Amino acid sequence: MKTALVTGANKGIGLEVAKQLSQNGFIVYIGSRNLSSGQIAAEKLRAEGFENVRAVQLDVTDRQSISAAKDLIAAETGILDVLVNNAGISGGFQQSALSTDSDVFKTVYETNVFGVVNVTQAMMDLLRKSEAPRIVNVSTSMASLNLASDLSNANYPTRYVAYQSSKAALNMYTINLAYELRDTAFKVNAVCPGWTKTDFTGHQGTSTAEEAAQRIIKFAFIDEQGPTGQFFSEEYFPAPANCPW
Repeated sequence: MKTALVTGANKGIGLEVAKQLSQNGFIVYIGSRNLSSGQIAAEKLRAEGFENVRAVQLDVTDRQSISAAKDLIAAETGILDVLVNNAGISGGFQQSALSTDSDVFKTVYETNVFGVVNVTQAMMDLLRKSEAPRIVNVSTSMASLNLASDLSNANYPTRYVAYQSSKAALNMYTINLAYELRDTAFKVNAVCPGWTKTDFTGHQGTSTAEEAAQRIIKFAFIDEQGPTGQFFSEEYFPAPANCPW
């Protein structure tokens, strides 16, 4: 049975990702900054029949928390097949390039960028034990430089500079990570789940958490011929009809 870790998985998209991975036969660790929230989420899924879910305390901004989570997974399974870096924060709205304080940038980057780096690096020993390790970084189309550079783009009437730039940095980290792992069995990709109706968006959007999770987990299942070092956003760049992933 394969093993997966999903960060920020006690609610929203992360919880649905955990549910769908469990549905597909994974042992899933629900990473949650607050352990009790993670336990409640795990109990909810178990009540729905998803037995192979376990809560793990994981604050992606705390190296000791990351190390403890790694040690727990190592002790219980000894291996990690899939890492979904889902945990993220917005930094609040609105955000302005002219007036948003640099402390806001630091706070957002601490979770959205440095948290991903620290979790990924900490879990590498476990991932290397997998025959087909997969890393999926949850990003956003709002990080697209191409889309954002169209200053008349109606989808960007207001810019969220700290959030957008943090996810653009995440995309670049994804590319470089994939490059360094290019001659291995790893597949590393960044995925936009779409504008999803969750607490994060004030329950506004065009996608459900279930739809968003489906967009993410398909990159946990790609085979050795699948992509790596790529960014995917189905809302803006739909995959061809014959696309195997």
